[in-house]
Amino acid sequence: MAHPAPPHVQSAQAQVAAALQQVEGKPVDLLQVPWAELEASIPKLLGAAFDVNNPNHQGLALGLAGAFAERMFNEHGAFWFPNRDSPEGATLGFPDAIIMLSPFGAVMESMAQGGKLGKLEDLAADIRRSLGQARFAPGATQSLGATGPKLGPEEYRRLFDPGFLQFVVLDAAKAKTAFESKPDALARDVREALGRTQPPLPQEARQQFEGQIVQSLTRLDASKPLSDQMDRAPRIAELMGHMFATMGGTGAAPEEFWGEIVLPLLFIGSPQSFPPVDDEETQAFTQGAPTLALFVDVVPHAVQAPEEGLLGTFEQSDLTLEHPGFGKVGALRLIKVNAERIKPLLAQFDPDKTVDAVRRFTKHMEEKAGKGAPPNPQNEEMLKAATVLLSDLKRAVTENGDLCLRRLTEAEAASEQAVSLVRKALQGPRIILS
Repeated sequence: MAHPAPPHVQSAQAQVAAALQQVEGKPVDLLQVPWAELEASIPKLLGAAFDVNNPNHQGLALGLAGAFAERMFNEHGAFWFPNRDSPEGATLGFPDAIIMLSPFGAVMESMAQGGKLGKLEDLAADIRRSLGQARFAPGATQSLGATGPKLGPEEYRRLFDPGFLQFVVLDAAKAKTAFESKPDALARDVREALGRTQPPLPQEARQQFEGQIVQSLTRLDASKPLSDQMDRAPRIAELMGHMFATMGGTGAAPEEFWGEIVLPLLFIGSPQSFPPVDDEETQAFTQGAPTLALFVDVVPHAVQAPEEGLLGTFEQSDLTLEHPGFGKVGALRLIKVNAERIKPLLAQFDPDKTVDAVRRFTKHMEEKAGKGAPPNPQNEEMLKAATVLLSDLKRAVTENGDLCLRRLTEAEAASEQAVSLVRKALQGPRIILS
């Protein structure tokens, strides 16, 4: 495959192929044998009724998922793209239309329904039909055909992989009110707020809000509160909490940047001296590695960080639901965190002292290397971004609200400025003319 399956999926697929050959006494082509025909062999591998919680059965499903994905690649040019919401860590995308598919989820559902792998044929037919409609829809030749670029893994990752994080502070009372409101009332409030944004929201952004958010709310059951339907629309529920209740927070940045640079700086503090460095670290420095990355890798923490846990900062016990309704949601993107875990560290954080420590560490490395650091503009950008994020977080934890970690896709992070305009209109005073 041009964009191959994750290694653990490839491994599971190879194991299933080998197991099938053993029980059938001959090779079984997972890419050609009809799914309905393959059903007869599955009970021989399971040894018992399919159990969704059995790791061996999950491994079998993962191997079959790899084969299903490869069939989609052969027929439609499908590809894997990184997606942290998916149990596989990746999801299948298609170049001719925005269609996401979790092969593992599809196989698990078929197996749970009596091992009816023939349902995968039905799913494949649905995908074939949807792609055919997209190809022959009006304007398709301009957007998806030979004269226009097709969608690829990078476009899907940007749209669907929640690889960005930000901390937000929610007004608990306002969040509860939003979550327990009816979807039609929320839709009406958002639609009205679109007309009150200052400066006025660009027409394209307004249409996007109408089409993606307002319409999603109107498709929910108007007789039930949003909290009863969070499993149907988790992303909309999380966004409503943000739009109606966020009172402060940080900017958004890639998860790796938070976990590998920003939060480690908080635990390191402002050391007055530095540990010895080895030849490998000195060589990395002379070859242009960002000094900031070396700083967080070499300098020990002044305060012990949790060995395991979210972002190397929060223990599992520090994480709770912002509303009980989120208990029905599989992949949460809005998580309440215990601010007390980092408040003492943030109280001591001083951006100037942190910058000074990194500067002194740079001189320390120059002395060990016997020459100056190569120019690296990225290092300065990273240092500035990290101190701004920590300064924002320091200010956020002083707010009287719930500190939450919010996951976003890159596309959502890019649209946060427009979201903030609507959020201010929603939370601001309304002028009523009689």
